[in-house]
Amino acid sequence: MWFFCFFLVWLLFFDEHNIIRRIDNYGKYKQLEEDVFYYKGKIKEDREKLNELTSNKENLERFAREQYLMKKENEDVFVVIEKD
Repeated sequence: MWFFCFFLVWLLFFDEHNIIRRIDNYGKYKQLEEDVFYYKGKIKEDREKLNELTSNKENLERFAREQYLMKKENEDVFVVIEKD
């Protein structure tokens, strides 16, 4: 009986694959699964945006104006910042 208790304590706390390490690895595993879900959604959004930009010249021009403040030669750009 004492050997079984010693063996159980050894497995739970002192072994290379102990319960503490397993719990820690499970938490890391769940975090990585959440990251995969997030990045798959992000990839889908970026592909849709890329498809939209490459398929329509007006969308590309609008994107360049909004994101990079690009303009045509005879235009002026005014940036309006709204305060709460």
